[in-house]
Amino acid sequence: MDIKVLIVDDHAVVRSGIRAVLDTKPGITVVGEASDGRSCIKKALELKPDIVLMDLSMPNGRDGLYTTSELLQSMPEVKVIILTMHNDEQYLFRALKSGASGYVLKSAPISELVTAIKQVQQGMVYLQPADTKKVIQAYLHGNAEDAVDRFETLTEREKEIFTLVAKGYTNKEVAELLTISVKTVENHKGNIMEKLKLSNRRELMEFAFKRGLLEFD
Repeated sequence: MDIKVLIVDDHAVVRSGIRAVLDTKPGITVVGEASDGRSCIKKALELKPDIVLMDLSMPNGRDGLYTTSELLQSMPEVKVIILTMHNDEQYLFRALKSGASGYVLKSAPISELVTAIKQVQQGMVYLQPADTKKVIQAYLHGNAEDAVDRFETLTEREKEIFTLVAKGYTNKEVAELLTISVKTVENHKGNIMEKLKLSNRRELMEFAFKRGLLEFD
């Protein structure tokens, strides 16, 4: 029986490219595509994929890791492979903590992605050799938890506000976009700054940039 794959990425060209290649691989069937976190959950519940290829950076305050955690709460039998451009150990540890079973760079050859899909389907965790070394070193030094990004402590609403503020939206503009009061935005911003241990807007921008959260739609 073929491995059923759902591709989740906010760029249609990326989804089409991955699908075109995987459609030529025996034993793998792409059953659908999704462009963001919400549609991912909906499509997964409808199509029942075995594997979800999940982009890391997505819009609307639901990045790939948040979506992975949410998906696995509803469908724990599904396996998620994070497919990303970020070769960063912070993202790697966050991916593993969210429940992902694999972490593959978009720059990797398609043969590696196919290998990851097959290994994860068999119940294994797939990491590139360099990533495996990072995980082992972190475990030996007892600092894997320290490497997990504080961003995951934010609520979904706080993530939405954080992303908009980082992109330069004013409190009034954020309030209008999210249909909430300016006072509510200010309160959320205070909570965000406290949770992320940030002191000013410059630090907030740096935090967002380092974590790849400033990808404009």
